[in-house]
Amino acid sequence: MNQTNRKVWGDLLFRGLTALFAAGIAVIFFAMIVVLWQQSQPSIHKFGFSFLTNADWNPVLEKFGALIPIVGTLTSTALALLFAIPLSLGIALFLAELAPAWLRAPFGTAIELLAAIPSIVYGMWGLFVLSPLMADHVQPWLKAHFGFLPFFDGPCMGIGMLTAGLVLTLMIIPFIASVTRDIFLMVPQSLKEAAYGMGGTTWEVVRDIMIPYGKKGIAGAVFLGMGRALGETMAVTFVIGNAYHLSWSIFAPGNSIASTLANEFTEADGVVYLSSLIELGLVLFLITFTVLGLAQLWLRRSQGVKK
Repeated sequence: MNQTNRKVWGDLLFRGLTALFAAGIAVIFFAMIVVLWQQSQPSIHKFGFSFLTNADWNPVLEKFGALIPIVGTLTSTALALLFAIPLSLGIALFLAELAPAWLRAPFGTAIELLAAIPSIVYGMWGLFVLSPLMADHVQPWLKAHFGFLPFFDGPCMGIGMLTAGLVLTLMIIPFIASVTRDIFLMVPQSLKEAAYGMGGTTWEVVRDIMIPYGKKGIAGAVFLGMGRALGETMAVTFVIGNAYHLSWSIFAPGNSIASTLANEFTEADGVVYLSSLIELGLVLFLITFTVLGLAQLWLRRSQGVKK
């Protein structure tokens, strides 16, 4: 076999392997949906669409609804993104543009190492350190100043949606900040120098050059963090309160889909009970897929790319 044929076969082999890897991900994705759908059939047949709108969760009477876990999942994730996005952008800008050279490497490494901390450690820290701090200082202050709003009403117990959102914030900041920092470092130096040469301040360069240039990558980093927050289990289980209760207050305890599965899956002893929990997993899978899919669609449209 001559050199040309070897290159051709090597190229074909490389393409085949990469196509196989991509197809493998698609197969796993559809296999997960099929298995979850099949195992959820007893619950789907019994409750139908009302499973998504019902707030009851009573294993004794075999009455199950996913409304409270769905609301808890979306609320805790929204709170986490509300806090994490500005903090992550600030960290990334500091590391990429403002920090002295000697500080960038150790500080950046420290941020990245936060992603390696096990989620159960975050949960224990949230329960034993953050929750008392919230109960004794943060929640009473918020209630005293903003208690006229329904979001800051209720007893200050320390655990609840707000605490879960803060723990998730700490968990997703390393992902968003690290990716965003790398994106800012990819901005061509010539663009920044041209902006500075025209009299632009650091803030103007960041606002008009760096952020627009890396908008798509920043959005991708945010969606990466959002995906992590939607499916987080143990850390949320420790601090969310694990209560089947709907409330406007972010002080109130609640539940998420992941924490419900973690708490009850090993105790499910009935067919309907077990299939309801599996259907919760299916709902979480579909929520994550839908949210990330809509995010990708928005990114494509914002960049003028045809679907």
